[in-house]
Amino acid sequence: MARVHVIANQKGGVGKTTIAVNLAAVTVQVQLPPDARHRVEQGEEIEDPPVLVVSTDPQGSSTWWAERVGENGLPFDYVQAHENPEQLAKLRTLEQYSDVFVDTPGSLEQGHILAAVLDNLEDGDGEVLVPIPPEPLAFDATDRLIEGILRPRGLPFRLVINNWDPRDGRADLDDTLAYIRAKGWSMAGTIIRRYKLHTRASVEGLVVTQYPRNRIGKEARQDFNELALELATGRRN
Repeated sequence: MARVHVIANQKGGVGKTTIAVNLAAVTVQVQLPPDARHRVEQGEEIEDPPVLVVSTDPQGSSTWWAERVGENGLPFDYVQAHENPEQLAKLRTLEQYSDVFVDTPGSLEQGHILAAVLDNLEDGDGEVLVPIPPEPLAFDATDRLIEGILRPRGLPFRLVINNWDPRDGRADLDDTLAYIRAKGWSMAGTIIRRYKLHTRASVEGLVVTQYPRNRIGKEARQDFNELALELATGRRN
């Protein structure tokens, strides 16, 4: 059975699609032999990839991204599935994949879609990743998701601080860390830093494993590599 990773927050613009797509790309890369990894970095498609990305967001942010990939190629399988909630509850049974990453809607109005996706985690192998930017405006929506939906279901989850710009200093970051700790929520040790490269990647049709081999590209990839390692080892903060 596939391990299902649900990327969720009921606030839009927190980076759910960026995390889903790039974590999927890194997860594929670490499962491939060296020669196949090189082909993926060059944009070649691989046969029978071990990872699936599922978009359940009617706004289709990840679909728009996938359509722009073009000749660069996606290193994972991709499907848009928001119109079939009954099928979403069966993602864990997909035996051809080791991992499934699910990009969910950022709206309370699509609660039935989120509920169908979360059914995969009932007595299953997987968890919810909750992206949160270091800004107070994201606190209430994050609290509604965790305290109103995830904890009542008894589902495993962890917060991922996303889109932090070190140039802004640590004040907002420290406030966000303090808020998460006060709530007693599990969180990832890896913080995803803000890079213009991440924004440009969606426009240029690139995933993180295809970033340029320069210093900035290496640093941007490093965050996702470290987060993927945390997921693989089960390590939590």
